[in-house]
Amino acid sequence: MQHVGQRGPLTGMGQVAVQVLKKEGPKALYLGLMPALIRSVLYGGLRLGLYEPSKYACNLAFGSTDILLKIASGAFAGAVATALTNPVEVLKVRLQMNANQRQGPMAEMRTIVSEEGIRALWKGVGPAMARAAALTASQLATYDETKQVLIRWTHLDEGFHLHLLSSTVAGTVSTLVTAPMDMIKTRLMLQRESKTVGNYKNGFHCAYQVMLKEGPRALYKGGFAIFARLGPQTTITFILCEELRKLAGLDAI
Repeated sequence: MQHVGQRGPLTGMGQVAVQVLKKEGPKALYLGLMPALIRSVLYGGLRLGLYEPSKYACNLAFGSTDILLKIASGAFAGAVATALTNPVEVLKVRLQMNANQRQGPMAEMRTIVSEEGIRALWKGVGPAMARAAALTASQLATYDETKQVLIRWTHLDEGFHLHLLSSTVAGTVSTLVTAPMDMIKTRLMLQRESKTVGNYKNGFHCAYQVMLKEGPRALYKGGFAIFARLGPQTTITFILCEELRKLAGLDAI
C-alpha cells in the first residue's frame, strides 16, 4: 500500500514492523487473526483436499498426470477454494487496515454489508481466484514434480528430507508467481478503505495503472514479506500434510 499512484523508495519489512510496534503495539501484528485462522482451515483444507481428486479425474479423463495436468488440477483446487472463502479474506484485510477502530470481526462484517452491500464481501474475488489458482498450481505442481525429480535423480526416498527440499522449492516458485497478484488483490479489496487508492475497474486495470504510475517493480511490493510468510508456511504445510496422509493410510502426494 506504499506510494499508491507514484514512484518512490519503499520502507522495508523490518522498518514497517518496528513502526507498527511503536505506534500500535504488539497486538497490532495479530489484527485479523480470527478471520485468518478461519480462512486457513477452510481455504487450506479445500485446496489441498481437492488437488488429489482433481489429479485423479485428469488421469481418468486423459490417462496421464504430467506436469500440465498437475498445474490444471492445482489451479482448479485453488480457484474453487478461494471463491468460497473470499469473504473472510476481505474481512481480514479490512481489520488490518482499520487498526484504529478496534471492532471485532462480526461488527466489521456488519459494517461492510450495511454500508456497501453483500457483494462487497466478494470484492477482488477475480484476482483472488487467479492468485489462488496460480499459488496452488505452482505450490502443488512444483512440489509434486520436484519430488519425482529428486527421487529419480538422487538417493532420496519418501521422508522428511525429501519433503523439506521439495517444499522449499515450491515456496520459492509460488512467491515469484503470486506476489504481483497478491498486491493487486489487496489494492482492490481496500479501494473504499484508503483515499489514496485509485478507482480500479478490475484486476487488469489495476495492474496497468500500477505499472504506468509506479513502475513494473511495484508489482512486487511486499515481495520479501510475502516470501517470509509463504516460504515457511509452504514447508510446514507439506511436511505436516505428508505425515497426516501417512497416519491416515493414504499415499504420499
